[in-house]
Amino acid sequence: MLIRMLRSTCLAVFSLALLTSPALAQKQSVVVYTAIENEQIADYMKALNKTLPNLDVKMLRLSTGDISARFMAEKDNMQAEAIWGVGATNILIFKSAGLLEPYAPKGLDRIQPLFRDKATPPSWVGIDIYMSAFCVNTEVTKKNNLPMPASWADLTKPVYKGQVVMPNPASSGTGYLSVASVLQRMGEAEGWKYLDALDKNIAEYTKSGSKPCKDAAAGERAIGVSFEYVALEMKKKGSPVEMVLPKEGSGYEMEANALTKKGAKNPAAKQFLDWAASDEAMALYAKYFAAVAVAGMPVPEGLPKDISKVVYPNDFDWSAKNRDRILAEWQKRYAK
Repeated sequence: MLIRMLRSTCLAVFSLALLTSPALAQKQSVVVYTAIENEQIADYMKALNKTLPNLDVKMLRLSTGDISARFMAEKDNMQAEAIWGVGATNILIFKSAGLLEPYAPKGLDRIQPLFRDKATPPSWVGIDIYMSAFCVNTEVTKKNNLPMPASWADLTKPVYKGQVVMPNPASSGTGYLSVASVLQRMGEAEGWKYLDALDKNIAEYTKSGSKPCKDAAAGERAIGVSFEYVALEMKKKGSPVEMVLPKEGSGYEMEANALTKKGAKNPAAKQFLDWAASDEAMALYAKYFAAVAVAGMPVPEGLPKDISKVVYPNDFDWSAKNRDRILAEWQKRYAK
């Protein structure tokens, strides 16, 4: 009898040890929607999986417009528990629709004011800034005797007819930031006139923000209107491209994170967002972007040390409130 009791006690202790062992404990699942580039996700996830092996991140990655449309369409049957690296303009729309749960990730006091919702606790927290940039293939320009563009104005010159590729703003955050920055900088009347002139030179409006630069890098077109990360990546990989930040000012957008209404019930979603705002994550973002939410991070080679000197200010509230109207007008004018 005593031996049987000892065996039962040992078995119970062993079973408890199995349940509480970090290596054997059941992983906590979290559904994350993101628009971050695939190459960056692979890099970031290596660190996340090492730091938080208990998390099972089920990730859906689409372009900004597509991931936003899906999230909005699912509002009555929400699937996403955390939003990671989606444009702040779109995040503001989610907030207005009542789809987000305010949440202050650990270390919020380190986040620069520009990179967070003004409410307390915030409904969203930014992580990095990306800028519109031209990706110019120097071999194609030389072959076709094309000058190197230096400005948005240059792209409307007849010499570039059929040589410019740009993202569709309805599906691409990069496309929308470029259109919105032109309209903010020039005023809507002159801005639409400019976009009319630019349209005459456009060979294709692509679905993703990175594809114009990749097309230019492959020699399919002379100029891709994209964003700085892709231009630098293509150059690092040996493509004959130069990155041009337009002299009137690059449009910019902020990648941001948020907790969804569904995620509010899942501790794993909050744990993920804590990591996504951590110093470890910020150091990873800083490998690709000139400005991240925590000050003092090194700037990648090839990018400006002070982006305030090269970007045109973005009124995120204006961009969010007018997005549907701007996209409807854009589709009416340029959808082919």
